[in-house]
Amino acid sequence: MKHQRDQAVKTTHFNQQGGIYQTSPPFCFLTKNWYYLVVNICLVVGLVACGGKSPSNNQPNNSNSSNQQSNLTFFDVTLEQADEEGRPVWRVKAKQAQYTKEKQIGEAQSPYGELYQDGKIVYQVTAEKADIEQDGKQLFLRGKIVATDPVNGMVLRGNELEWRPQEDLLIVRNQINGSHKQLQAVAQEARVKTREQRMELSGGVVAKSADPQMQMRTEHLIWQIKEEKLIGDRLIQIDRYKNNKISDRGRSNAAEVNLKTKIATMQKNAQIELLDPPVQIASNSMTWNMNAENVTTNSPVRVFHKAENLNVTANQGEMKIPQKTVYLTGNVNAIGQRRQTLNAQRMTWYLDRKLLEAQGNVAYQQVDPPVNFKGEKAVGNLQNENIVVSGGGSRNRVVTEIIPRVRE
Repeated sequence: MKHQRDQAVKTTHFNQQGGIYQTSPPFCFLTKNWYYLVVNICLVVGLVACGGKSPSNNQPNNSNSSNQQSNLTFFDVTLEQADEEGRPVWRVKAKQAQYTKEKQIGEAQSPYGELYQDGKIVYQVTAEKADIEQDGKQLFLRGKIVATDPVNGMVLRGNELEWRPQEDLLIVRNQINGSHKQLQAVAQEARVKTREQRMELSGGVVAKSADPQMQMRTEHLIWQIKEEKLIGDRLIQIDRYKNNKISDRGRSNAAEVNLKTKIATMQKNAQIELLDPPVQIASNSMTWNMNAENVTTNSPVRVFHKAENLNVTANQGEMKIPQKTVYLTGNVNAIGQRRQTLNAQRMTWYLDRKLLEAQGNVAYQQVDPPVNFKGEKAVGNLQNENIVVSGGGSRNRVVTEIIPRVRE
């Protein structure tokens, strides 16, 4: 077996502080199970002195000798790990490394690493300086880490990296900054499933997209890179931008954003606030099309106009933001600031014109003076209590009910 190991690893040369050493043959460390580790560095038997002379008979004391053996500096170091089929799972090279007894390789200068999955490179890693640890099943890098996916162009920056090839898991921790053609994100931790092309960001997540121009804030965000989807399973805020200024803002307890279609599906206590006009839309489930700039819901919905203090509820609705128009259907109920109400089965609300058009079982009621109207259609300004109710045909007449005041 020793002969096979010697054939598998090439003899290397390296410099050590205090002299030049030659390795022949190199070390080959066998680890448990099916992993094996090859470290292209070795301790040497003798010291070749300048001019071919033998080293001096004056030997250093035992403490200095022990310290040199437990703390050595090597150059051009390579650390490799392979699976039972001989395929690499990681390879790390360093221009300089500090070797100690406690760590197989300690502090490394300018390390470059390659992380493999199924024999293919899934991430390339660089750093200015890093502490390298390995236990045969996991690789740890600490320092200013930059990890790049050569296939999709993902770049992750952080201060700690952990690679678990058996779990198909790459973890980058401590002040994460991720960049991709579709998204820029910061977080405290990123967990990447390389085969699934799936990333989980956690801890103060802020993700920015250029198309559509938006920003997401949450504590946990799942990024399905191949499907181009973002999934939030906790409280999330989405800010939509126009000309680098916030135009709309959405909040919900769960959301899914399709970066390809530019559609956000918001669930559980969903709210969307518009700045122009100042309108709030609330429902338990909404679809927000950022390209078409419309909001639709098939669930009970509430639309509130802050400036007019006008509140409208319905079974479902749609708002076309550029047209500033809201379409509501099913048990529509509009309430003004003086408790005047307009009920119908369908209603169109033209926000810029402050106009309501209602159809189907229309009922209008005002408090002062107290009066009721019933018909098939109605149109007017609810805030000014200027509503015209019509019957909609010869058979359907408007019913007017005047309620006299009660004298005290």
